[in-house]
Amino acid sequence: MPDRELPLVTFYLTERCNSRCVTCDYWRHGLRDATLDSVLRVLPDLRRLHTRVALLSGGEPLLHPQWPQIARALRDAGLRVWLLTSGLSLAKHADAAAGCFESITVSMDGTNAATYRRIRGLDAFDKVCEGVRAAVASGVAVSLRVTLQQANYQELPEFIALAHALGVQRISFLAVDVRNPHAFARSAAPSLQIALSDADLPRFNALIWQLERECAHDFDSGFIAESPAKLRRIRQYFAALGGSEPFPPVRCNAPEFSAVVGADARVDPCFFIPGTGVDTAGGLAAALADQAMIEQRAAIRAGSRDECTRCVCSMWRDPESLGEFASFARQN
Repeated sequence: MPDRELPLVTFYLTERCNSRCVTCDYWRHGLRDATLDSVLRVLPDLRRLHTRVALLSGGEPLLHPQWPQIARALRDAGLRVWLLTSGLSLAKHADAAAGCFESITVSMDGTNAATYRRIRGLDAFDKVCEGVRAAVASGVAVSLRVTLQQANYQELPEFIALAHALGVQRISFLAVDVRNPHAFARSAAPSLQIALSDADLPRFNALIWQLERECAHDFDSGFIAESPAKLRRIRQYFAALGGSEPFPPVRCNAPEFSAVVGADARVDPCFFIPGTGVDTAGGLAAALADQAMIEQRAAIRAGSRDECTRCVCSMWRDPESLGEFASFARQN
């Protein structure tokens, strides 16, 4: 067993998805579901690794026919269980989800039906809002996650208003990823212009300044998860894609405190970097102790992976604070 702790483990319950997003291809060819046994067999290792938070993702995890059993098994093992969902099925499952999850994060990429349909491929904006309201009413902590891209960045202030109207606890923003096919099962670059162009950047910058003036309390309270400086980092990322600025520095140690277990039980160091092919058949601790995985984490730590230099999702956790990691799910 590795001499380490692993506070966060992400489980991809399925590769299937009921969205049709322009940024992702899971819905085109995702077939596999994780088995209940594949999750149950790692529970002893989660205890040995002092795992505190289990994030259920995918694909769309609520499509898995045994998601309640999986979530309850993790919860009964003492973990805080967190759901990342498109929200399309949340209205139907809100009460059951409230009994299984401590935190729910809903991907919300539009503030109206037209923008949502353009990005997510479905006329489902009202259905997702219904699900968010139902989950909030059930008492679970709900947050929104927005992937900023050319089709929605001008709605930045409206996203804050929508989050307040829906009664969620937090809203966070991420730049759309156009460089890393692994994280979104893409076999080719997106067919549409989804990143902000150089022509979009002045308007985006003005909107960030507007938020800073008009939503100071939301920044101070953490209702908006990112600081204005982090939003400007997103602007710099898009500028770098166009070649006008360098990519923003990345400070990330996600593979030091977390791991991703795919629907096929293979272990990845993070969302954006494919693993070495080792799976959890012999246990999660054994997979992490595999020499190839040790070498892979060392390469990430040394900054020699190209994916890291252009990552849209840098996550740094002070190793001294990992004992308080249980708050992580409530902050995202």
